[in-house]
Order: sequence, then structure tokens, then C-alpha cells
Amino acid sequence: MRVLVAEDHERLATAVATGLRREGMAVDIVFDGRDAVSHATLTPYDVVVLDRDLPGLHGDEVCKALVAERCESRVIMLTAAGTVRDRVDGLGLGADDYLPKPFDFAELVARVRALGRRSPSVLPPVLEHGDLSVDPSRRVAFRGGRRLVLSPKELAVLEYLLAARGRAVTAEELLEKVWDEMADPFTTTVKTTIGRLRAKLGDPPVIETVRDSGYRI
Repeated sequence: MRVLVAEDHERLATAVATGLRREGMAVDIVFDGRDAVSHATLTPYDVVVLDRDLPGLHGDEVCKALVAERCESRVIMLTAAGTVRDRVDGLGLGADDYLPKPFDFAELVARVRALGRRSPSVLPPVLEHGDLSVDPSRRVAFRGGRRLVLSPKELAVLEYLLAARGRAVTAEELLEKVWDEMADPFTTTVKTTIGRLRAKLGDPPVIETVRDSGYRI
């Protein structure tokens, strides 16, 4: 899952991004509203975590701009104002969810995951292929009834490949959706991660390399 965190308090933004990355998400950070709009309109984020009180361009205006651009990213709005009226206003602007500060991080993760599942292509709660299954909400994977010990990136790659439902996924697409904008486009990290994942999945192999197209399950 690719997430944009738009928050002007650098320590909070970094803490949120670090926590979401530990959950296997690819996270970019911006600190003002104009950067939030430019990032969200150029990159297909699954979820935008949007602080309402952003400098440069207020979070309300960011939300309006994303709606006007027909951005498919889901938006969860964060704000120190937590009254019912504030929540109604935020949702009325086009936000998909609303979380008042201070918030519990586990709740933020749960809400981000819930929004990520509300994509144009509805996915089942558990992704399966033969004896292989991934439960994205619990962050666990099994093969043949055996729990797999996977790193967050390995689990995220496996989840993305299963969600593609047999479609070949390029290394560039995996780099974009599973890593973040700081990833080197010339890196071999995708190939290395796929190699480790194949070894952990065991036999018979389930990840196929498709010539000139990438990888698929």
C-alpha cells in the first residue's frame, strides 16, 4: 500500500511514517498543502493522511483540490478540532474518514488499512492462491498451513502480487507501490526481495518471472 502523509509537524509526520513503514506500507511525507496536492495528483497513492491545518494551502483546500482532480486516493483527515461539526465539515469536503488528535496509532493503522481496501477493485479480506494465503489486516501469511516468517517488505510484495490476481507486475510497479519516492529506480532491491520471498515460499514455486513483463502468481 502506498501512503502520503501530509503533516507540518515534522516529528509527528516522521513518527507516523516510521510506524506505517513498519506495517509494510510505502510512505512519502510532505509538510505543506501545496506539496500535498502536487504529490497526490502525480502519484497514485492508496491513502492520503491529511492534516487539516497545513501551511501553504489549508487541508480543506487540499481536499477540495483532490476531489476536483478526481483523485482516487482515499483521504483520512487529521485535526486537533474534534467536534461533531468539524467531522461533518471534513467529510463534507470529500474526506473519506476523520480522526481527531491526539489519536491512538493502532487506530490510525486500522483506519488506513480499511480505506486502502476501499479501492475501485474490491479485494477479499484474505488473499489466496492454492495453499498460499495472506491476511493483510493481521499481517500474516501461510502456506500449506505453515505460517511464513516474512519481513514487512516481503509480505507487502506477496500481498501486492496476490492482489494482482494473475496479472504480471513489473519491477517498476512494485518499486512504486511497495517502496517509496526515495527508492533508487536503478536498484536491484525488487529482484533481491523476490529471490528471498521465493526461498521462503518453498516448493512448488508460485512466483513466476514473465519475460519483459515482471512477476506474477
